Amino acid sequence: MPPITEADEHQLDQELSGLDALELAPAPRAEWASRIWAATWPKLLAVAIALLLWQLVVWSGWKKPWQLPPPGPVFRALWDGLQNGTIWRGIGLTLRRAVYGYSLALVIGVAVGLLVARSRVLRSGVGSMITGLMTMPSIAWFPLAIVLLGGNESAIMFVVVLGAAPAIANGLIAGIDNVPPILVRAGRVLGARGTNLWRHVILPAAMPTFATGLKQGWAFAWRSLLAGELIVIVRGTPSLGAQLSNARDLREMELLIAIMIVILVIGILADSLVFGRIERYVRKRFGLVDAAGS
Repeated sequence: MPPITEADEHQLDQELSGLDALELAPAPRAEWASRIWAATWPKLLAVAIALLLWQLVVWSGWKKPWQLPPPGPVFRALWDGLQNGTIWRGIGLTLRRAVYGYSLALVIGVAVGLLVARSRVLRSGVGSMITGLMTMPSIAWFPLAIVLLGGNESAIMFVVVLGAAPAIANGLIAGIDNVPPILVRAGRVLGARGTNLWRHVILPAAMPTFATGLKQGWAFAWRSLLAGELIVIVRGTPSLGAQLSNARDLREMELLIAIMIVILVIGILADSLVFGRIERYVRKRFGLVDAAGS
């Protein structure tokens, strides 16, 4: 057998490194770029289709331009509002209210959900009431909120919490109800009892459904907040709802539609960047989707 030369060793190293490269994951930058593009292009396509349909409706003459302006003037009004800072101030105020109200709703919803799920008496007495509260239109609460708390921030927060907390509680209750009994039996066989059973078996198994409840709670909170800002306009607080109401009163249709676009974009970003990620993480964490497939 001929001796192995340095050239042979170099060639063998190159071949082995080539084989190793086949087993390596793609470069993180390329992987993130592909993921971002895969998540972005369907949204861009949907936006393009929506703008095209909007322009076609304008061209059809269905409404006068002062009633339904075309996309061009609307986006100019949006740009002007962003440039002078008015829309940014509205975004900041509305988002602060949304985060504060949703945080209160989260604490209340989780507490109520756990109590109802653990108590048969509360389940029979309060369980159906939680679902009933979810079906209540948020705008129906405002007359009572204004009488009780006045036309101020407290009335808005009251309705936001009442809109979001039942959805969060219902998501947690549904998650606990849908825990497979075999998991509970397996936990008891392994020695989990009482609080340990809930902490290590029941609550983790309920997380995927609860994550959906969190998203629904945010949707209810966001809708309730914007309804509140349209009805309860606090002086000196240029929220998005207040700007929307002012644009309607002044017949500034370009600005009105521009603010509506801002509200829609915030909702999409909240779903994509926050609640969508939470839901995907929970589903991957508990084996409901292939971690490498999405």
